[in-house]
Amino acid sequence: MNFIPLAKPSISEEDIENVTIVLRSGMLVQGKNVLILEKQFTEYHKMESAIALANGTATLHLALLASGIGVGDEVIVPAFSYAATANVVELTGAMPVFADIDIATFNISFDKIEEKISKRTKAIIPVHEFGLSCNIGPIVELAAKHKLIVIEDAACALGATAHGKLTGASGDFGSFSLHPRKSVTSGEGGVLLTNNKAAARKIKSLRNHGIDPDKQEMDFIDAGFNYRMTDFQAALVLSQFERLNSNLSYKNQIADIYLSEIKNLAISLPVTPDDYFHTWQTFHLMLDDKISQKEAIVKLREKNIGTNYGAQCIPALTYYTKKYKLDVKKNFPNSFKAYTQGLAIPIYERLTKEEAYYITKCLNEL
Repeated sequence: MNFIPLAKPSISEEDIENVTIVLRSGMLVQGKNVLILEKQFTEYHKMESAIALANGTATLHLALLASGIGVGDEVIVPAFSYAATANVVELTGAMPVFADIDIATFNISFDKIEEKISKRTKAIIPVHEFGLSCNIGPIVELAAKHKLIVIEDAACALGATAHGKLTGASGDFGSFSLHPRKSVTSGEGGVLLTNNKAAARKIKSLRNHGIDPDKQEMDFIDAGFNYRMTDFQAALVLSQFERLNSNLSYKNQIADIYLSEIKNLAISLPVTPDDYFHTWQTFHLMLDDKISQKEAIVKLREKNIGTNYGAQCIPALTYYTKKYKLDVKKNFPNSFKAYTQGLAIPIYERLTKEEAYYITKCLNEL
């Protein structure tokens, strides 16, 4: 078996041709293809505004800034996610407050959120981890009760649903990443959704050096950033977006192979609640104490299978350990377990079913 990478983007000749057209035009910066991409996102999610940005981290950062969050504020985030979820809070001068996850779904535990709310809490960033929607309805209701902003981190979950509701369309903001491991990719890129017109205007200004987005002449109304998406990046996504549903359907077929064929009693499989649609950005297993995560990664690599841990227990990372000195194992046992005993295995549109069966065979032999 040839080497099977953990992830591999699905780029077609049509995608490449769309990029080539932009490159030949000479108009490379934010332009008509960015506008088309933004329209695709608004129509798909039935939202008022979609703002294309340089990456998924920028989307979270600007959602916080547009919400007025800064020094002295607190933002609740899951203890298990990619570090960017907490990093953006740090960048505003606010403090990330960590809540543990549900070990079955790897999403933030609703029961752990309310106890973290204080007078300083201004927002919650629930993450739809690995492509599975979190229990977003009750979170939005809890946030409304305490007058908190909800920024959905749906970086991995474009197309995922809970009870028929798309991720990114329930909170005040919905943040998506277009990184190569995501369902559609622009290389680097992100899109931020909102129904708040004032916030959308603020974000459009902040992404473009603070220039007023509503004026023809250049008028700087904010101290902004260069968080723009290029037009050839947007062009790369357009035809991918049209294949989204078929690609997600295929990834679910691969997931079904894993769920039915992995029989190793030392491995726990991920859970999808009833009436949820999982997009499987990552297929994340849990290893028990009989299998070392590091050894499993090495052994599978020897069999030409690329694997890795799935996400970080953020308060266990060096920066956060030094700054906040939290007792990670005591306060976030599920997050720490998912970080140190979790294993992400290949799942993507170009993975063949033959390769998937080979991966299950190797996992059963661990």
